[in-house]
Parts: sequence; structure tokens; C-alpha cells
Amino acid sequence: MAESTVRVSLIGTVEAALPAVSQGVAEEVVTLFDQFRDRVLRYVLSLGVGVSDGEDIVQEVFLSLFRHMRLGKPRDNLPGWIFRVAHNLALKQRSRRQRQDARTEWDARAVENHLAQVANPEEQLADVQRRKQVLAAVRALPEQDQWCLHMRAEGLRYREIAEALGMSLGAVSNSLARSLERLARVSAR
Repeated sequence: MAESTVRVSLIGTVEAALPAVSQGVAEEVVTLFDQFRDRVLRYVLSLGVGVSDGEDIVQEVFLSLFRHMRLGKPRDNLPGWIFRVAHNLALKQRSRRQRQDARTEWDARAVENHLAQVANPEEQLADVQRRKQVLAAVRALPEQDQWCLHMRAEGLRYREIAEALGMSLGAVSNSLARSLERLARVSAR
């Protein structure tokens, strides 16, 4: 589903519920969608969810956010809330897929095709080689370290990551330090 289709669908759902909620909440959800959509999609794709399922998860996250805000629930740390819901939905979807299929592989090419910028052939080759090295190093990390690293790469602060994953601030800091040290060793080669 294209970004504009997801956005139109989200806006249609929000507008259908407008009699029960102020226009301000609807506008805030759409603004947050515009701000976080790509980051959330990249994160759920990094968890091994396919592009199509990832887009569905993104839509569900923001519909859940709309319901959350419409009910007047707390708004502190909305980025952490958004990524926690996306994380949980992605893990549920991944488990469903793994039960249906023997094992779902994360197709890095599909992610690249979906999100990559166009470059000349030499740049593409060098970029592909760098990505393969970094991706192999990231995949070798423990799963929780991968989650922390992906959330940090999407711009979440340590406190937001800790809240989203139910970890202490120190555990997030240690996880990221370990991960970055391993990635630095790979990059130095």
C-alpha cells in the first residue's frame, strides 16, 4: 500500500470519527503520522515483517494512537508509545507469519527497493557492500540489542527506547554501547 493510500485511509477513518473527537486531535494524529510514518515502517521492517504487513502495522499504530488520544489517555512520550505499539504489533505479526510459514526471512532487497534513494551504479555497489557488512553485524547482535539499535537509529531517545521495550535506562545504554562497539569494529575492517 503506497504512503499516500495509507495516509488517505487513515485520514478517512479519523474523519469518520470526528463527531466524537475534536478536530485538534485528528490534526495532531495526522501530523504525528506524517512525522513518524517512515521511521516506524523502517523499524517494523527491521523486525522481519514484510513491506505489505509493515504498512498495515503502521496504519494500525496510528489508528490505535487516534483511539488512545480520543479517550483522553496520557500523551507524554508519544514517540515511545508509537514505537512500543509498533514493536508489539510487529512481533505478533512476525509470530503469525512464522507459524504460517516455516520461517519468514527478512528480504533486505525488498526493504532497499522500498526505501532506498537512486544512486549511480558505482555508488550502489559500494553501498550494497557496506550494507551487507553492517547488516550481517547487526543480525549477529542479540535480538534486544538489535531492537535498541534500530529504535535509536530512528531517532528515539534512550528514555523512549527504555519505555518502548520495558527496559531500564542503564540497560538501554549498555546495549547501545555494546552494539556500537561491535559495529565500529566491523567498519574499521
